[in-house]
Amino acid sequence: MKATEFDAKFDQDEDITELLDLSQAKRPGHEQKRVNVDFPTWMIEALDYEAKRLGVTRQSIIKVWLAERLAQLSR
Repeated sequence: MKATEFDAKFDQDEDITELLDLSQAKRPGHEQKRVNVDFPTWMIEALDYEAKRLGVTRQSIIKVWLAERLAQLSR
């Protein structure tokens, strides 16, 4: 399919998802990068308690809380 045909389908609000190879899709700026952070024991215990209470992993709660704080700072 030519790009002009693809663009026309998109512009006409047609569903183009079947025409895309989503297995190669990436979100720029959302790539994962591993970091290591050392926390005091009391903080790990508090994180684990809260994570268990919410039914999520320690990593998840850290990510959510950091994202919330960064969103507050960007306002």
